[in-house]
This record gives sequence, C-alpha cells and structure tokens, in this order.
Amino acid sequence: MDKAVSEPLRQDRSLPLGRCTVDILSIATANPGFKLRQEDALAGARAIYPQFSRLESLFSNTGINYRYNCQPVEWYQQPHTWEERTAVFEEHALHLLEKIAREATARAGLTLRDIDALVVNTITGLAIPSLDALLMNRLDFSPNVERLPIFGIGCGGGVAGMARAARLAQGSPGTNVLFLTVDLCSLCARPNDPSMAMFVAAALFGDGAAGVVLRSSSGNANGTGRPKIVAFGEHLWRGTRHIMGWDIKDDGFGVVLSPELPALMRDNLGPVILEFLERNSMALEDIEGFLFHPGGRKVLETAELVLGIDRKRLARSWDVLRDYGNMSSATALFVLQSALVSGDRGRHLLAAFGPGFSAYMVALEL
Repeated sequence: MDKAVSEPLRQDRSLPLGRCTVDILSIATANPGFKLRQEDALAGARAIYPQFSRLESLFSNTGINYRYNCQPVEWYQQPHTWEERTAVFEEHALHLLEKIAREATARAGLTLRDIDALVVNTITGLAIPSLDALLMNRLDFSPNVERLPIFGIGCGGGVAGMARAARLAQGSPGTNVLFLTVDLCSLCARPNDPSMAMFVAAALFGDGAAGVVLRSSSGNANGTGRPKIVAFGEHLWRGTRHIMGWDIKDDGFGVVLSPELPALMRDNLGPVILEFLERNSMALEDIEGFLFHPGGRKVLETAELVLGIDRKRLARSWDVLRDYGNMSSATALFVLQSALVSGDRGRHLLAAFGPGFSAYMVALEL
C-alpha cells in the first residue's frame, strides 16, 4: 500500500475532554415497512446477477439476517431514472425524518419549537431545497431554527454528523440541537449494472433513519446523569478515494466498494484509534465497549483483530448488523441506541468510516 495512505490529510482537532461535554438528551430510530430476509435478498440477486452464482455464499457469510427496504422487492428488479429515484427518495426520506424528529424531541421532553439548530445528513439521494428545508415545511419548527444540511460523508455520516451537531451545541450552551440522518441504500440498486460491487452491495445494504437531541452541559460535566459526548475527532487518509463512494451514472449512483478496504483498516486503523484516545487522555483499556459502524462482517472482524479486543466488546455492533444490515450513516446510531437501551455504562467509543477514506470517532460516557 502507498506510503501516503498512513499520513493524515489534516490533524484531528478533538473536543477537549472534561472542558465542555455535550449531553445526549434522547435518541430515536426508524425503518421503512418492507422487511427483507437475507435468503430472499439472495434469491433476488440470483435472478439479476447469475454471473456471480459461484459467490452466493457471500450472502450467508455477511452476518446479516434481516434488512429493511422502502419499496417492494419488484421495484428493485426494474431500471429507474434519476427522476424516479429522486421522487421516491424524497417521499420516504421525509416520512422517516418526520417520524424520528417527532420521537426524538418528545423523548427529550421538548417540542419541535424548542429546537434551536437542525442538522440533517444523507448520502443516498438528492433534494433541493435540502431535506432540512423540506422538513421545516412539514413540521412546526421555529422559522428561525439554524439549519445545516450534510451530504457526502457516506457510512461515516452518522458519527460525523453527530460530532458536527455537538460542535454547534458546544458553541451555544443551553441550546437544543437536533441531528437527523437518513439513508435509503436500497434505492441505489441498479439491476442493469453487472459489477461485482453492485452484487456485494445487494448483500449488505438496507434502509434506516436515526436522530439525537443534544445540549451542551458546559461547566457541569458530571451532574446531569445523562449519556455524554466527551470527545470527537476524525482522520482522512490521502490517496484512498477509490476505496468507497459513488460514481455518477446516467440512471443513478454507481456504488464504489474496493476489496482493499479490509487491508487498509488492518494496516491503519489501530494507530488512528490509539492516537485519538491518547489526545483525549484515554487509553484502550479505559474503553468498556466499542460501538463501531458495522459496515460488514469483515469490518468488525478487522476491528477486533487490530485492537486486540474480544467479540463481546463489539456485541452491539454485531447485533445491529444481524438485524438491520448496513444502513449507511444511520447504522452507528442504531448501535448507540442498542447500548443505551441495554443499560450499558462507562466509557464507550463510537466510530464509523466513509468515503475519503475517513474515520470518525466520538468518545462517550454512558
């Protein structure tokens, strides 16, 4: 691998531990209505990609049992234009965003009018006006709410977007920041694309949305009793744009998934995680649980290997992979919700990876 891969494009600037923590007031997740068994996904892929029949074991080896789609199976077996995909994306994305916005604010004991800043992330569709503006026309937010749309961070968008929202909360103590993320990966299926990357994507990706409400607890780091963000940071490796992303095709996004990904993580992930922890006065042994985005079985196995941790410390990630598959940006927040619902306590590391190639990290106190 090129030497440049191990060199960061920019230094990670982490939120100083203990100086200004950010409370997680609530979290909500949602999926669309079509639940897909992995064996049914294989049957569909077998019909569309008969040239990869020798690789069908890929579906059974993903660690995935179920995924959720926003359209019936028949829709994905036909080609669709950009116009058709965009219309379906906007309809279902806004429906899920509305649901989690209402649930997250209600669970925080707030109304939509109490939200001061709104951050909305996606990677699987386009909307202009952006999704946050469209959502403002459906829900009773204040017309003065500060908005930040995010696009392009991919699977890392849930962690990176929450970090951006935490930065907003950190800068204005006492304000309520709502972060929402939605990805409808199934809408990017293109049955006329015979590539291996498209076949692999058919084995991994599903649809989901998640949201969190954040508020700064500056000057009162331990007094609220709520889960907290205590540090965040990121790292981008040069010369890795071919690892993951989209190609723009005539009829939609063309998936880019390089088989080099596990090797890149194996060679580079460990030092980046350890450096992030060290900068924030932590060590690997301080981490009770690892809440990693389950991009796939190999991603989690590689994390276990390079960090020298046993599977139970990544249990929440494995559970979400099994029950939901890879929902791109939303997946890491499903993992976080699983940890919170299960009553996990202590220091945890939330992490995800996306195009760039980049790693995004948030240290939490649960």
